[in-house]
Amino acid sequence: MTRTTLGILIGLALGFALAFGSFGQMLIVALFAVIGFVVAKVLDGDLDLSQLSGRRDQR
Repeated sequence: MTRTTLGILIGLALGFALAFGSFGQMLIVALFAVIGFVVAKVLDGDLDLSQLSGRRDQR
């Protein structure tokens, strides 16, 4: 899936959330989209969150 396709799908989801709900509900959908994106990046190994944990690897 290309970034363009992903952007279109996220835009459609946000558009439906705004069309059938309020602005606040659309922001909740956007927040979950961002959370899903970050989780996917971590699982793919593209994003390393070990620096945020505060613990250092002692090797």
